[in-house]
Amino acid sequence: MYHFHRLAILPLILLLLAACATPGAAPAAQEAATAPEQLRIVTTVSPITNIVYNIAGDKAAIVGIVPEGVNSHTFEPAPSDARQLAQADLIFINGLKLEEPTLQLAEANLKEGAEIILLGDQTISEDEYAYDFSFPKEGGSPNPHLWPNPFHSLRYAEIVRDTLAARDPANAAYYGANYDAFAARITALDEAIKATVASIPEENRKLLTYHDSWAYFAPRYGMTVIGAIQPADFAEPSAQDIADIIEQIRAESVPAIFGSEVFPSPILEQIARETGATYVDDLRDDDLPGAPGEDNHSYLGLMQENLRVMAEALGGDPSLIVDFDPSNIPGADGTVEQNQ
Repeated sequence: MYHFHRLAILPLILLLLAACATPGAAPAAQEAATAPEQLRIVTTVSPITNIVYNIAGDKAAIVGIVPEGVNSHTFEPAPSDARQLAQADLIFINGLKLEEPTLQLAEANLKEGAEIILLGDQTISEDEYAYDFSFPKEGGSPNPHLWPNPFHSLRYAEIVRDTLAARDPANAAYYGANYDAFAARITALDEAIKATVASIPEENRKLLTYHDSWAYFAPRYGMTVIGAIQPADFAEPSAQDIADIIEQIRAESVPAIFGSEVFPSPILEQIARETGATYVDDLRDDDLPGAPGEDNHSYLGLMQENLRVMAEALGGDPSLIVDFDPSNIPGADGTVEQNQ
């Protein structure tokens, strides 16, 4: 009924506007009527939000709904997030069962013509899935943290580029140029990571973390993930789990164990005291460094900071990564609304 009355009076309104309009106003009115609207994009975790931002730039309105510093595995979207999802043209989600409540809410509120894009599912195949202590195969959920591998993130960017170009062909060249610039930065990041890891004594290239975010990073750069402390159900590890970890650290002479910005754990401090390993509590899973607007507040800055932390704790040379430029690419000059 609402739409019927609205359509019924629309011709009358248009006639009145035409009668009142001045000749000089007509071109401006026509221009406003034909100006394309920005794409509305919703994303989830901060690294994905930033990758989308680097490709979409000012051609889209982007909202990241998972606040920084929040556990993305247990994040529950709010009613306000449902409204954002219902208004979105494109919804970029990591997938691989990382954000199931958000995915379900997006599917339930998807507007006509909108699209949900599962980036991780389009990046690796099932035979490439990583399973581990935090993500056991019997649990049915592979490790979803693809973005610490820069070339998986580049694949994310490629999917974003192609999706945006299909939706907004008038700006396809813009998205392509941003992607090319981002790809060049990823190549430079890869070289800087290789150099930084190579500076770490080979026997120290071991990662024992609270939450296992490095399953796709470590094989590329010759590091070994020897364990993760957080169990698959995100509870605290059992006394037996802790005893096994302490024994492993001693057996492998692990020089440092890494906590997380997002997952604080006093258990790690206890383990460090008992083994003599250095405890480092500022490795980042998906919490971008710096503040919005600062050069290092980016996916690239996230990787730079993590490699600096690793090198410093494991006996490498952190200066090899600090000269890398972590800023967003120049073409990406739009804005992002990030939930707090």
